Amino acid sequence: MMDVIPVDEIRKFIQRCMIKVGTDETHASSLADVLVEADMRGHYSHGLNRTEMYMQDILSGTNAPSGQPEILKQTAATAWVDGHNVLGPVVGQFCMKIAIDKARESGVGWVCAKGSNHFGIASHYSSMALNEGLLGMAFTNTSPFMVPTRSKQRILGTNPLTLAAPAVNGDSFLLDMATTSVAMGKLELAHRKGENIPVGWGVDSSGAPSTDPVRALEGGLSPLGGAELTSGYKGYGLATMVEVFCGVLAGSHFGSNIRYWTDKTEVADLGQCFIAVDPSVFAPGFEGRLSDLLAMLRGCDTADGESEVLVAGDKEKTHIKMVEERGGIPYHSKQIEFMYNLAHSNSLEPAKVIKFNK
Repeated sequence: MMDVIPVDEIRKFIQRCMIKVGTDETHASSLADVLVEADMRGHYSHGLNRTEMYMQDILSGTNAPSGQPEILKQTAATAWVDGHNVLGPVVGQFCMKIAIDKARESGVGWVCAKGSNHFGIASHYSSMALNEGLLGMAFTNTSPFMVPTRSKQRILGTNPLTLAAPAVNGDSFLLDMATTSVAMGKLELAHRKGENIPVGWGVDSSGAPSTDPVRALEGGLSPLGGAELTSGYKGYGLATMVEVFCGVLAGSHFGSNIRYWTDKTEVADLGQCFIAVDPSVFAPGFEGRLSDLLAMLRGCDTADGESEVLVAGDKEKTHIKMVEERGGIPYHSKQIEFMYNLAHSNSLEPAKVIKFNK
């Protein structure tokens, strides 16, 4: 059984890390909330694991340590925001709060932001609307990782999208997905393990599908669906849609104009989009009908060898329940070692770890 770190302990540790490099305390708190939520949901690639990346962005000067997003233009239902290069979670929370307020007044709130940065898991922002009884959506462009169908050049990012929708008795639909087949980290992990990758994850530098992670790291990620024959053009289309909502509509960098994610010499200027919708302005009984749909899906006859059918968000709810039952977030020994090393190298107090006998 893995050792755990209490939620408040890891949140405070991330805050200490960010404050150490000069980040505004409220900004550090916003970031910590998003990273801890990722780990609570079981998305460890976007939690504690990302802390050092954010610290380096502040230290390099490519990410502003303080400041506030600004509304440049707005109507009753829309807003255009300049993030002024502050941390992505600060921009995202600012924008979704505006979208929620506008949805309360007008039924729909649509907010686009330029001048933003990596904002963590997209579902953090859609869940902000969900917690207010609204539908929430969020989108962001990213550094170019995806090779478009019929191409051999990285042009688009993983360009994630999310939808959160409320059902009855606290149930919900919570989709959070990239528009590439996998994240770049899965290729890196396969390379470290000396394993091949499935066809459809990535392409080599000539644009041909590859099962060699080294060649795919040199080439790029495939869009969701893989090759053209297996409908990869649909993932490519979805990624382009996100780019339209974010980079093009918000007036930020887009496509291959965005810096590579490890480049600390220029600002990211990511574009993001946040939408909140009040279901009560449409047909009454939304929550009940969504519950019926979710029950219909979960009640499907299972395939041979399977025990249940899940809907988006179910696995995350199970992980959150496990965290609550164990009194903290379980971390792999390597992640705990990373936390100790990060604390030591920055002369910080590490988070307290609850040990479990193996």
